[in-house]
Amino acid sequence: MEGGDENNKPIFRDLAADEPETTEIESLCLNCEKNGITRLLLTKIPFYKEVILMSFECEHCGLRNNEIQPGGEIQEKGVKITVDVKNKEDLNRQVVKSDFASIKILEVDLEIPAQSQRGDITTIEGILQRSIDALLQEQPLRKIESPEAAEEIEKFIAKMMSLKSGQPFTFILEDISGNSYVENPNAPARDPAMTTHHFLRSKDQDHALGMYKKEEICDVEGDAILKKADTFTYEDLLGEVLQFPTNCPNCSSPCSTNMKMTNIPYFKEVVIMATNCDKCGNRTNEVKSGGGIEPKGLRIEVKVAGTEDFSRDILKSETCSVFIPEIELEVGPTTLGGRFTTVEGLVSAIKDQLEKNGLMGDSMIPGSRKRYLEFLEKMDKLLQGRRPFTIILDDPAGNSYIQNLFHPEPDPKLNISHYERTYDMNEELGINDMKTENYEENETKEGHGESTTEVPGD
Repeated sequence: MEGGDENNKPIFRDLAADEPETTEIESLCLNCEKNGITRLLLTKIPFYKEVILMSFECEHCGLRNNEIQPGGEIQEKGVKITVDVKNKEDLNRQVVKSDFASIKILEVDLEIPAQSQRGDITTIEGILQRSIDALLQEQPLRKIESPEAAEEIEKFIAKMMSLKSGQPFTFILEDISGNSYVENPNAPARDPAMTTHHFLRSKDQDHALGMYKKEEICDVEGDAILKKADTFTYEDLLGEVLQFPTNCPNCSSPCSTNMKMTNIPYFKEVVIMATNCDKCGNRTNEVKSGGGIEPKGLRIEVKVAGTEDFSRDILKSETCSVFIPEIELEVGPTTLGGRFTTVEGLVSAIKDQLEKNGLMGDSMIPGSRKRYLEFLEKMDKLLQGRRPFTIILDDPAGNSYIQNLFHPEPDPKLNISHYERTYDMNEELGINDMKTENYEENETKEGHGESTTEVPGD
């Protein structure tokens, strides 16, 4: 019975002081070549994702080592995080750095290349200190063999020490796997000192991650499946429920996802996906656009002031950000993913995710918990209808929607506007370098069409 209960538990679990969930295995010590002990902890970082913490200790030679590996899958896009470090408090921000993350500090021309260090969970100050320690390690020998180089390095170390003492600088973390993270001390509010940009990987970056396209690998079985899928028409798929194996987004246990194509009245076709995990009980749904990226971006603003407004249908695409100005809430496009719900359901989902993720524990910046609890109280007031508020959907791809309660007449509480996307928006959507002219000629020459005038959704 105990084994059965254990099997029903999630793979990645929240930290609990009274229930340590570490796994111990014997492994070879690379220093003395005797066996030591590696401890594994599969857990979740609030406001981030699943990680694997590994700690090695050898009782024979005393060697100790620890590292962190992402427990989830490689993300669809890479991530670039830029932080304006203005004071010593910013140095305490937690950083989760995967093996594929590179770090740059422009003010001192410092660059830590990707895969030059193991994945780690640390702080911005910890990254600076590790670089300083690495430079100091060989300084005695360097002063004997190359005094000039040693003097230059001493000057560089002095610059690094000035950054540690509070001199402002720009910290840039870029990770092609998308599995790195920098703490937002203002969570759940927006961080004015940090910007996060998601980008499409190049072919070489995909290869560095071990990812190859169908044309680059020979897979007879995969070709047969794709050829069979090519015979389906839109009419065949509309209304049919398809099922495929996946992993639970909450605990990473194996489960199944149901997928169905449907048509939203007065809008367009969408793909609805629902996942139900038997291990942890987590239930999620996600919506992706069945059409292409629209010619212009879309901004929808709706005033919520009564019960009928809470029941409005909302389609938030995976490229859409959500704003509620009255409580200074900003939710990025990747936070909730694509979702088809109501106004009440969307606000509740945001609140539930904040409560579920919690905070960063003992490493929190003082005052964060108080701000967090006050923010949840504000969200409770919104859901109880005790104060009117505004919901703004900003979708560069133009694939989001809020129900018009007076259709086909204009809705006095609903304001819809379209705008021209910026270059950076197009870059994030992956359409700046896409060929849209002489498509048929290019298709004949290349033997396949990798670009079209209609850009498919993610």
